[in-house]
Amino acid sequence: MIDTLILGFDRALRTLSGTVMPARPTPGAELTEPVLAPHEQRDAAGLMRVNHTGEVCAQALYAAQAIVARDPDVRERYAHAARDEEDHLAWTQARLDEFGARPSLLNPLWYAGSFAIGIVAGVAGDRVNLGFVVETERQVEEHLTAHIDRLPASDTKSRAIVTQMRDDESRHGAMALEAGALPLPFPVRRAMRAAADVMRAVAYRI
Repeated sequence: MIDTLILGFDRALRTLSGTVMPARPTPGAELTEPVLAPHEQRDAAGLMRVNHTGEVCAQALYAAQAIVARDPDVRERYAHAARDEEDHLAWTQARLDEFGARPSLLNPLWYAGSFAIGIVAGVAGDRVNLGFVVETERQVEEHLTAHIDRLPASDTKSRAIVTQMRDDESRHGAMALEAGALPLPFPVRRAMRAAADVMRAVAYRI
């Protein structure tokens, strides 16, 4: 447990300091930087800021859920998914840098809140915990699809990143379902969506 807590603290520091390094190449890195109108660049940067904040939340959720998971196999599954999420975090940070944009100023708050939610979900038991992952990834997959539709058609670099992220999130949800996830009650799913909508609206601007 002590080792897990130390690793969790290290993950929090790396996540919030922007020092996470990807294990995989950035999708679309070989593509030419598009020429965007000012309003297109602002919108694309806002969307990528939201996606970056989503990855900050993912790091917190997986770190918390791994701490309270009872089954070693479930903890290993979380660790594998978290490594993919680290790639996403680094990719979106790099894209923000290319836009000359900053991450959300509220990322420490998003991290703390997501960590607390992950602990609560984990305490309810591994199958509920896995059900939380399934629903989270389903909602994330939906919003990433919406971002692909909304990003400027010429911004193929951002679209390549978001497409790979969506594919990874779909795989994470399938992993949790295969591991025995329980479906979450409708009120919980609605509350999760409402909280995510608030995060997206705020992170887009702040």
